Amino acid sequence: MYEAEFEASLEKIGESTDVQGKKNQQSWNTDGRNLTAVTDADEYDDDIDLQDDQMEEYDDVVHDGRVKSGATKPSVIDVESSHAHHARKKNKDVIEEADKGSNDLYDEKSLSNSQHSNVNGHSGHAGFAEGQPVRPQRRSGTCEMKILNSTALLVEPLESRKFARFSLQYTEKEEKPIQDEKWEPRFAGHQSLTEREESFIAQDQKINCGFVQGPKGWPSTGFDLAEDDAKYISSCHIAVMSCIFGNSDRLRSPMWKTVTRLSRKNVCFVMFVDEVTLQTLSSEGQMPDSMGFVGLWKIVVVKNLPYTDMRRVGKIPKLLPHRLFPSARYSIWLDSKLRLQLDPLLILEYFLWRKGYEYAISNHYDRHCLWEEVAQNKKLNKYNHSVIDEQFAFYQADGMRRFNASDTNKLLPSNVPEGSFIVRAHTPMSNLFSCLWFNEVERFTPRDQLSFAYTYHKLRKMNPGKRFYLNMFKDCERRKIAKLFHHRSEERRKTPQH
Repeated sequence: MYEAEFEASLEKIGESTDVQGKKNQQSWNTDGRNLTAVTDADEYDDDIDLQDDQMEEYDDVVHDGRVKSGATKPSVIDVESSHAHHARKKNKDVIEEADKGSNDLYDEKSLSNSQHSNVNGHSGHAGFAEGQPVRPQRRSGTCEMKILNSTALLVEPLESRKFARFSLQYTEKEEKPIQDEKWEPRFAGHQSLTEREESFIAQDQKINCGFVQGPKGWPSTGFDLAEDDAKYISSCHIAVMSCIFGNSDRLRSPMWKTVTRLSRKNVCFVMFVDEVTLQTLSSEGQMPDSMGFVGLWKIVVVKNLPYTDMRRVGKIPKLLPHRLFPSARYSIWLDSKLRLQLDPLLILEYFLWRKGYEYAISNHYDRHCLWEEVAQNKKLNKYNHSVIDEQFAFYQADGMRRFNASDTNKLLPSNVPEGSFIVRAHTPMSNLFSCLWFNEVERFTPRDQLSFAYTYHKLRKMNPGKRFYLNMFKDCERRKIAKLFHHRSEERRKTPQH
């Protein structure tokens, strides 16, 4: 009975979406020639989409309540408890009411209203943010995104033969050197400069890539997961993931109406948190259910954090998804300050499958040269200046040059990424790049934008016959599919709620 009612509620939501979305959309065929054009010329704020905190909290309560009452377990196995169905039935009215006010990516009216508000310098939530100060925004151009209308006929392509083929193995354990009494095991291992240099060669090799344990009898190097959680994520074939460490952000579920039933059944949505963050989320009414879910998110608690700097801890799921999800073919990373607003399968089709890429990341909205990024990090005191200078000097000595936008032979459209949203196919070259990037972050600073271009250029330089198919797309495309929010205030981070 509950299953029937749940399916009926989904169909009702789907019909509402279809009515809005099909007004100006063409049907599409399997070769993707007929697609939907979504265009808007919005402007971007350096930090957030303009809105006040009251609006943010209201938005989260509505969306999280809706998703929590209407989501199926996001795994390849479609299993649900009668308790979950009862919760969905009980909250069906909440779902339908919340859906009336949500902004769907395919809703032409919502898009046009948003464009109008942006042109006039106001947030799309003007009704809630009325009277709030508006900061100046940077103009970043117009994006045309031809998103497929539906996942109904979407088929995952066979892995392209053009992708480089080689075997990667990972260092699992290190032994203590006999002569080094001060030696201690480290999560990233102890990689020499010679080993670092050789690791950039795309060949069959064993490489340091996090999760390196010490000799038998030594304590774990960290990022420990419960056995059930490790088993769950090891079964995922497509993963959407994020993390909140150090109580830095609120939990924001993906926009319910844009996540199709197909994705809810076949995509894992995993949020990594520490115990302090879990305590705060639970006190705010976002307690995981008996299966460990809050809405679409499977909450995975990480114990024994390998770094005291939460920024470094966050780089583990961000840069090493192929280690955390060993069975996954694809993964989508988004920072916890973002809310996903597009179906994950459509994201994979648009950024990877359509043109045969294996890695996708957006360019920075304002800066394109590493020299500029270094200066900005020091200006804003993002990290220790001496360490930044050491890293920068190391890269220059190894051949890193200023970005030249007029260079017709440049390998990237920008040398600075906006790394809050990353789409990957877990191919050998993609996995190798992720390991190399993580090792640079671990060796120098957690400011990953400083090491991205160097890692990419060195990988390409050392493997002239093996191309890495990276799609660096426009930042305005990222903003269309992931909404940006405030981080928590420093006071809220330091004081867990009881």
